[in-house]
Amino acid sequence: MPRPARHSHEGPAFRVRALTKVYPTEAGEVRALDGVDLDIRRGERLVLLGPSGSGKSTLLNILGGLDRATSGEVVFEGRDLVKASDAELTRYRRHAVGFVFQFFNLTPSLTARENVELITEISEDPMAPEEALALVGLSDRLDHFPAELSGGQQQRVAVARAIAKRPEILFCDEPTGSLDSASGVQVLEAIVKVAAETGATVLMVTHNAAIADIADRVIRFRDGKAVEITANATPKSPSEVRW
Repeated sequence: MPRPARHSHEGPAFRVRALTKVYPTEAGEVRALDGVDLDIRRGERLVLLGPSGSGKSTLLNILGGLDRATSGEVVFEGRDLVKASDAELTRYRRHAVGFVFQFFNLTPSLTARENVELITEISEDPMAPEEALALVGLSDRLDHFPAELSGGQQQRVAVARAIAKRPEILFCDEPTGSLDSASGVQVLEAIVKVAAETGATVLMVTHNAAIADIADRVIRFRDGKAVEITANATPKSPSEVRW
């Protein structure tokens, strides 16, 4: 799958139809996703909300090319990711998407700058690491090692690493889950800022209902289904969110 140009197609960023993920267990099949239909708009901030096991992280992993669906359709830039080969999914992950997870996954022996360089060295049109770290407010921490940074600062390095390749889509799985509220606000502010400046579409999984206030739309999951989709007429800034 060639690297897609930003906004090279009309229509939604993703078109999801009848998406199903079934896991076999000793007790029988578990339907982690059960026929999800969804259109995800270009450039929007989308929050996927629901309890543990509701299907939201499974959807994120399939959209991000980290997992495969059992059946259904996920169309991105005219290509169905469900039918993509392993090589196509690898190229998709490398060029089109960025990931931020709950745990920072930084390399302890590398500085903030060097952790971001790990991504920029394998990207086609990356930002300079210094530029990505400036976007998340860490210009004064370029040469600090993870152990010399707070949890919130480490997560902002992870955000910089994710956006340095200029991804079309930024996937965030519980990005504030291991942080206190003040650090969480700083991380959310960094995500909102870089999305606005790069035009990336943001999908954020959380169980924290308060974070839904920063989204353009909120999708609530239960038992593998998207049971409710609501829009925020005026999304709040992270600093306005009541944790």
